[in-house]
Amino acid sequence: MKVLLYFEKANALKQSGIGRALRHQKKALESVGVEVTLDPKDTYDLVHINTLFNKSYKLLKKCNKKNIPVIVHGHSTVEDFRESFRCWKLVKGSFYRCLFKMYRNAKYIITPTPYSKNLIENYKGVNAKVYDLSNGIDLEEYSYNEEKIKKFREYFNLKDDEKVVIGVGLFFHRKGIEDFFSVASKMPDVKFIWFGNLARILTQPRILKAIKHRPENVIMPGYIDGDIIKGAFHNANCLLFPSFEETEGIVVLEALASKIPVVIRDIGVYDPWLVDGLNSLKAKDVDGFIEKINYCFNNDTTNIVEEGYKVAEERSISLIGNKLKEIYEYVIEETKKAN
Repeated sequence: MKVLLYFEKANALKQSGIGRALRHQKKALESVGVEVTLDPKDTYDLVHINTLFNKSYKLLKKCNKKNIPVIVHGHSTVEDFRESFRCWKLVKGSFYRCLFKMYRNAKYIITPTPYSKNLIENYKGVNAKVYDLSNGIDLEEYSYNEEKIKKFREYFNLKDDEKVVIGVGLFFHRKGIEDFFSVASKMPDVKFIWFGNLARILTQPRILKAIKHRPENVIMPGYIDGDIIKGAFHNANCLLFPSFEETEGIVVLEALASKIPVVIRDIGVYDPWLVDGLNSLKAKDVDGFIEKINYCFNNDTTNIVEEGYKVAEERSISLIGNKLKEIYEYVIEETKKAN
């Protein structure tokens, strides 16, 4: 079996969750012996389209017309587009048209969670068979590494006894960055580090203002990949991810795989796979986040971390690869029957 993984404008998306999903998909499939191509001019047995732009739609229509098996990946929803970048309201009509064109013309959709599956299935005019399947996580990539921790602590010149809370994400209101700052302002003795960036022209004015007036104990190093951020995942006291809306949250999987506590907003996407007090710590607002962070500082979170790692194990690259392969085989067979 040879599969075309199609990502339109891949370079522009490489720092986003969708960009990381490409790397995960490719690695997952290769781990179970599925041949992958990224070139639409190549030969292939099935197409897995991951984007919603015009070329993606043309490829979908072409595949449908030629009876080529095709799956659309539901990375995006109406709900998680809201409150993202500057002027999102002005372009939402165009974005929603692209999204609905893709989903309404798809026969098969894969989306990361039961939550996003439910959203997509309930969009008017969508009749596709929808699978929920995690984007997956490379457990080996996030295994404990003292050298990476050393690089992280030296990069930020952290003291031995300094408490550290990390956040990761683009500069979106939706990601909860303002609440991250609010929590930091009430915990001045703790170092808060937010990894991520967004072009200034795309960043909402309210977020630019919040960044400009952020508390002194918040460090914003921009987008950092590699050993330093992995060292942060290994060594921070916890991840604070106060996002209001996600289709999964690859950042959360990265933290679970790194065996640090995750403090997350209590939202629908994490049900039923993340449970407060069992494998994660959930809160609804700033005061709740502070309470959960202090719990991480003052209590043994070993059991929570180990249970969280089990969640990551269930979403390991090889397991996701096998499940993807099963879905591909089913779609190929069903397409043959239909013809």
